[in-house]
Amino acid sequence: MSTIKIAIAGLGNCASSLIQGIEYYKSKNINDAIGLMHWEVGGYRPYDIDVVAAFDIDKRKVGKDISEAIFSLPNCTTVFCDNIPKKDVAVSMGKILDGVSEHIATYDDKYKFIPSDEKEATKDEIVSILKDSGTEILLNFLPVGSEEAARFYAECALEAGVAYINNMPVFIASNPKWSQRFKDKGIPIIGDDIKAQLGATITHRTLVDMFQKRGVRLEKTYQLNTGGNTDFLNMLNRNRLSSKKTSKTEAVQSVLKDRLDDENIHVGPSDYVPWQKDNKVCYLRMEGKLFGDVPMNLELRLSVEDSPNSAGVVIDAIRCCKLALDRKVSGVLHSASAYFMKHPPIQYSDDEAYNMTNDFIENKRDN
Repeated sequence: MSTIKIAIAGLGNCASSLIQGIEYYKSKNINDAIGLMHWEVGGYRPYDIDVVAAFDIDKRKVGKDISEAIFSLPNCTTVFCDNIPKKDVAVSMGKILDGVSEHIATYDDKYKFIPSDEKEATKDEIVSILKDSGTEILLNFLPVGSEEAARFYAECALEAGVAYINNMPVFIASNPKWSQRFKDKGIPIIGDDIKAQLGATITHRTLVDMFQKRGVRLEKTYQLNTGGNTDFLNMLNRNRLSSKKTSKTEAVQSVLKDRLDDENIHVGPSDYVPWQKDNKVCYLRMEGKLFGDVPMNLELRLSVEDSPNSAGVVIDAIRCCKLALDRKVSGVLHSASAYFMKHPPIQYSDDEAYNMTNDFIENKRDN
């Protein structure tokens, strides 16, 4: 199989884990490949991915080879593969727009944002890089709240004629006008807002589904998360959280037969704890009624490394997107979006989405 050529907007912790993973699994085979949902996707293995372009705006990354940039501050994720060969791909200066919250630039810590000295790229320049590098798929890994920037890179993907995977909670794939533009252009899109492999949202959804199947009535629930990476630092600006809270809340509400009143459900980030670095701690509480209206409650604490937790899902999303390109499927990939994303255009149960995605991989359904 040929390699899948991808470009990345935002070379942060999630991109670091993805690139480490591509290299890490080169020494594995199907029998010892821990941490993957699929070893092969339509013949493509996890290491059949080549990063041919990358965009960032931080001085410590722009201009560096991506093999070095992924380990540069403010990145702080776990290093599980440090022998990344030089890629001969320098990180290009991107477009800032609303990609950085103002408080991060002045935060008195090594994880603050340091702007690059290079001039911001124009759309024409980014489109040119995408075309010249042979990019097939552009991944959006920008910070939460980067509404303008996410749409800017989606525009670049459309103009360059490359597929788009929107890993953040800006509603592009789930916006009918945007999704139609990708369909009209003849290119696929997967989105919005990546689910972790085993994170807070998928765990919360699974428990909600179990409550319903076991006849337990869920009456109140919350999900609180803390972390110490730049994503959590970014989210201290509550004005940037609207789409994130909507995405995470709807991912849980969509599993319920009867939606909870807004006052009885709270899903969202809680606080930034610097020493946690890329470790994310989730606290879930669920209150309900059992047989005879007898009350019960469940409390759960989940601790995971945030960025590797998403990379295992993204690596499958990339390969499904490549299959769509190979098969000339355009527009939203509904199966992959429902399985891999928190806020797809159409919500399905996780079991349905899993089966739909496998059917797509096996070419039993179009999208």
